[in-house]
Parts: sequence; C-alpha cells; structure tokens
Amino acid sequence: MTAHFNHTIIATRDPKGLADFYRDLLEAEEAPSWGVFQNLTIGGGVLLQFADPPIDFPPQHYAYLLDDEHFDRALASIRASGREHWADHTRTRPGEINTEHGGRGVYLLDPSGHYLELITRPYL
Repeated sequence: MTAHFNHTIIATRDPKGLADFYRDLLEAEEAPSWGVFQNLTIGGGVLLQFADPPIDFPPQHYAYLLDDEHFDRALASIRASGREHWADHTRTRPGEINTEHGGRGVYLLDPSGHYLELITRPYL
C-alpha cells in the first residue's frame, strides 16, 4: 500500500488563534478537537492539529497546494491584512509572487512564525 499523509501537529503558543488563521487562509473544515489539540481538516482528509508543546520549538515549513481560485482568494486576504509575503523562500522579493513550476506561489509567515508556502502546481 502506498503511504498517505494523515496528520501533523503545528506547534504554537495560541492553538485556537492559529487554527482560526489556518481555517480562514486554507478554507479548512472544522474537526472535533480533544485534549490539547485544536483540529482542522484539509483536502484528502489531512488533519491539522494545533497545540502548545511544553518545549521551545523552531519554525517549520508547511506547503499547501491550492487551486487557482483559492490562491487568488488567499493572496487577496494576505494583501488586505497587510501581512508580509514574498515570491521566494529567502524573502528577497517582498510583495511579489512567483510563477515557478508552471503555476504561482507565495511565501509568508504564520502568526507563530512558521513558514507557509502556497502553490498552485505541485513541484513534481
């Protein structure tokens, strides 16, 4: 059987606030939450769990594949909020998007400092 991605835990000091941010940006679905987890689901039944770990955590990188219409809505929301964004992962092209891999992409930081990448075409 081929492996399928099922879930990940996204570390944050504000699980509810970060879940709200991802829900709006990714148009994610609410999911039952339990214990320390605030949960959402995205395409393919992937579960995003937001929790405050008892340790310091480094920023992570999360890339999300969006269709063109969703990308347009997300980019409009990013710009309307005044949130910094870049065309590249090294953050040398502020306020821009890229057109690599036959699609469009943008990088931003979430409220907890994790690196988000939104793309319209997969790399492979």
